[in-house]
Amino acid sequence: MTALIEEKVDAPALQPAYPDYRIISLIVGCAIFLEQVDGTVLATALPTMARDFHVSAPAMSVAVTSYLLALAILIPVSGAIADRFGAKRVFNSSIAVFIIGSILCSLTNSLPMMVAARLLQGMGGAMMAPVGRLVILRTVERRHLVSSMSWTLMPAILGTLAGPPLGGFIVEYLDWRWIFYINVPIGVLGYWLVRRFIPVVHCTAQPSRFDWLGFGLCSVGLGCLLFGMELFGENTNPMNALMLVTIGVAAGVAYWWHAKHSINPVVDLSLMRIDSFRLSVISGSLMRITQGAQPFLLPLLFQIGFGFSAVRSGQLILATSLGALLARSFTTRILRWVGFRRAMVYNGVLASLGYAVCAFFRPDWPFGLMFGLLVCCGAFMSFQFAAYNTVAYEAVPTERMSAANSFYTTLQQLMLSVGVCCGALILKFTMAIGQNAEPSRLNFSAAFLIVTLISLSSTRWHRAFSHDAGHEMSGHRQRKQPRTA
Repeated sequence: MTALIEEKVDAPALQPAYPDYRIISLIVGCAIFLEQVDGTVLATALPTMARDFHVSAPAMSVAVTSYLLALAILIPVSGAIADRFGAKRVFNSSIAVFIIGSILCSLTNSLPMMVAARLLQGMGGAMMAPVGRLVILRTVERRHLVSSMSWTLMPAILGTLAGPPLGGFIVEYLDWRWIFYINVPIGVLGYWLVRRFIPVVHCTAQPSRFDWLGFGLCSVGLGCLLFGMELFGENTNPMNALMLVTIGVAAGVAYWWHAKHSINPVVDLSLMRIDSFRLSVISGSLMRITQGAQPFLLPLLFQIGFGFSAVRSGQLILATSLGALLARSFTTRILRWVGFRRAMVYNGVLASLGYAVCAFFRPDWPFGLMFGLLVCCGAFMSFQFAAYNTVAYEAVPTERMSAANSFYTTLQQLMLSVGVCCGALILKFTMAIGQNAEPSRLNFSAAFLIVTLISLSSTRWHRAFSHDAGHEMSGHRQRKQPRTA
């Protein structure tokens, strides 16, 4: 009898009453908003920070890549950490680490100190978005998932829109350190909301043994490769850069061998045997190099190359975010109309050539013309990545979806970092050829054209997709060819 009573009391715990999914989605979205604002605001402030740190503007690329590097290293293990310690606890801890990193960023007075603070900030940022999505997947009913993701995207989109003009205003009328101060009240509010509304949810399955060796090899490989690329552009001993790149390549090869013989590798390379996933990873990586270089090169072009104010620069950079927002309104309809393969082939060319146009910008061009072209750039790129992010998972089995998501997200962050490194490296190389102390308009033009060629090379991989790729997702159906007599 007592057992029956206990059974009845415990039964509701199996199906807990979670808060409204909109509340959970908006809280997760606010954490993503914090990240988006921080990243887009910082881009506008890089030239001013370079002057205060007494370094060249291209050297500030390491402040961007250090953050992205922390994301690339820690995102693959975010799911395992959340499974072991609880999604709510990890989510709240990540917000706290992000706030502490932001405070330290505001107190720095040199580039090395900024890099260290950005690495800490990136450790928090690496957990916020993926663990936040995990909270949604574990608390929101499947019938509400699509709506929940839409509610989550709203604050994120607002962050990308608000960042550039806010950054321009802060740099022009306040001190660049306020860029990091504004993270504190938003983060504290988010921390309280998570404690108040996010339920405690634990993984029902037993966490698998963590792949410490694979994690170590990945960390060493990514870190050495990215910072080796950074050093190649500096006026330092090139042997140091070569040594870092060599260690990075060796660690990468060692991880490849380890992953082939490991049961649960931290990044499952066997997923590359799936055609749609492999092609999305390769072509998307090439396109993301251009996308990663763009937010680094554009603010420098407008403020150093053209002499625009930070406010004017922020207004122009806002155009790419606006274009990305507009693309969401027609992405689904175009994919249903023409299909994934054809859309990626033609839009990929347009997205690449859009940034090639930036090479021909001049300070006497009408503001409206440059703004309109950048809106188109943002729209084309946003459409392309929406297609990649969907068709990549077309043939991935359900039981491997988590591993595929970790792999794909890691590559996303890594290639954005490589894009920043490439943009800075090309800029520094062309400056060295012309013996310029500061980058000229010709240097910027060369950088935009070279990264455009990189993304254009993805066309070969777009054409390798099958003609019916993703047709079940898009609703597109191939027209039947008429029979010949």
